[in-house]
Amino acid sequence: MLLLRQRVLSHLLSGAPSPSTSPLLSLHRLLSTAATAAPAVSPNPSFAVEEYLVSTCGLTRAQALKASAKLPHLKSPANPDAVLSFLAGLGLSGADVAAVVAKDPRFLCAGVERTLAPVVAGLTGLGLSHRKIARLVSLAPGNFRHTSVVSKLEYYLPLFGSIDNLLRPLKHCSGFLGSHLERVVKPNVKLLAECGLGASDVAKLFIREPRMISAKPGRVLAMVACTERLGVPRDSGMFRQALHTVSCFSEDKIAAKVDYLKRTLRWSDTEVGIAVSKAPVLLTRSNGVLQRMSDFLISEVGLEPAYIAHRPAMLTCSLEGRLRPRYYVMRFLKESGLLNHDRDYYSMVVVREKLLAQGRCLLHSHLHEPRSRKMDC
Repeated sequence: MLLLRQRVLSHLLSGAPSPSTSPLLSLHRLLSTAATAAPAVSPNPSFAVEEYLVSTCGLTRAQALKASAKLPHLKSPANPDAVLSFLAGLGLSGADVAAVVAKDPRFLCAGVERTLAPVVAGLTGLGLSHRKIARLVSLAPGNFRHTSVVSKLEYYLPLFGSIDNLLRPLKHCSGFLGSHLERVVKPNVKLLAECGLGASDVAKLFIREPRMISAKPGRVLAMVACTERLGVPRDSGMFRQALHTVSCFSEDKIAAKVDYLKRTLRWSDTEVGIAVSKAPVLLTRSNGVLQRMSDFLISEVGLEPAYIAHRPAMLTCSLEGRLRPRYYVMRFLKESGLLNHDRDYYSMVVVREKLLAQGRCLLHSHLHEPRSRKMDC
């Protein structure tokens, strides 16, 4: 009987239903088939969870050993069989099912008719396609086995703008789906709106840093305060980017980075504020990179610290790929009389590669002409 059950489930998981087939209809058909092949039985003393996870669910032996520790009360294959049939009805492949079970072994204990089927019906009512629902199961199985996920998505879908925007952060962090809407999520959204962030900005912020949406409101308020102390006011166009950067580090690490910027680039507190307000990403640059940038821009190029602070985009460029090569080109052109001596270095740094290529062509022409003339670019 066990062998017959495994063959039936293997057949179900080996093929996906037609996209035009209702997942609920497929589910009922598959459950009927599974029930006919293997009717529910009382706890079976010979049932081995680890072996079931390997032979029926497709887990590796190591995965099964780890997963079985989370299923100490599982004594019969009846409910897991129904769950596997449910997943097959949604269109998950055998590999997808194995990944779901490995990620959340307790998914096998979820009630199909009591929980999983109602969740599918609720999400379908919100406009999600069967394919998107299957993707949601794969990314957040632990949340999917709670009926509250329907009301959560009813709130999150308008907030993120689309199901695709919602699925993107779930690839890296699904914890926010379990956060309390009234006590955590909505207060955070309200705070960010009070900071002047529009719905689109809030969505972009949460997509890039989903943990912020589930952080304690007091923590988010502290992030806002830290961002403002760095010199980035709420009405700044860079506030969202700065807030995202701040959310990635502790306040101690941010303070340490600010001190390093001051020492390495010889900046005052005001100059640090100017630079960070224009390029918050500076806080993510490694100390080694910043030191090499300082050595080159201040010691070799001869730029003043204040000049760099007002043009921090330079510090986000590649030293070897852009800053150094363009400085040497500019110096050569000036020494050759092909470029005005008052040409600003920063203008050479930010010029588009296409225009620089045109400049190279002009340089090539000058080098092959008998007469010399200056480039007025």
